[in-house]
Order: sequence, then structure tokens, then C-alpha cells
Amino acid sequence: MIKVTVYRKHGNIHAFELSGHADSVSEGYDLVCAGVSAVSFGSVNAVIRLCEMEPIIEQAGEEGGYLRMELPDNLTDETKTKAYLLLEGMMVSLKAIARDYGKYITISEK
Repeated sequence: MIKVTVYRKHGNIHAFELSGHADSVSEGYDLVCAGVSAVSFGSVNAVIRLCEMEPIIEQAGEEGGYLRMELPDNLTDETKTKAYLLLEGMMVSLKAIARDYGKYITISEK
């Protein structure tokens, strides 16, 4: 199962963590894992490119199954606003995946 944990400060997403594998079908054909990976990595790349900053990123080794991203504290208000919007967009997509494939993904917020 993929576990998504979203960390909020003042109502805004400042970090998220994904761990695990969906194991919905055999490796290489798992659409749930592929969808979650595409949404999360795409969002991280969008934050980097569109906000012109480097978030704090931690990834698992060769087997994958772990991604953590945190926004640094020293961002301007404008950059924070852009990053928050991009991360909320990521959540919309992840919640859509969870709605359809809930036995393979859970989402929690702290």
C-alpha cells in the first residue's frame, strides 16, 4: 500500500511524504504506482521549475517506494503562494487516485 502523508502549516502544505508500493498488479504494470509517481514527481518538478527554488528532497534507493519533499523556510510570500497552489493541485490528483483505488493508497494530513 502507498501511504501519503501531507504536513500543513497554517493550512498550507509545506511538506509531503510517500512510502510503500501499491502492489495492485505485477511490477512494471502497476498503474496506481505509476499514477502516484507521475503526479508526485511532476509536482516536485513543477515546484522547482515554476517557483525557481530547490525544495528539500529525500528519496529511497534503488527499490524506490519513498519520496519526501519539504519547502525551505526562507521563501518569499510570492514563491510560497505558487508552491502551495502546485502542492494543492497534487493533492487533488492524489485524492482522485485514492477515490478510485482506495485499497492501494491512503492519504493522511498532519
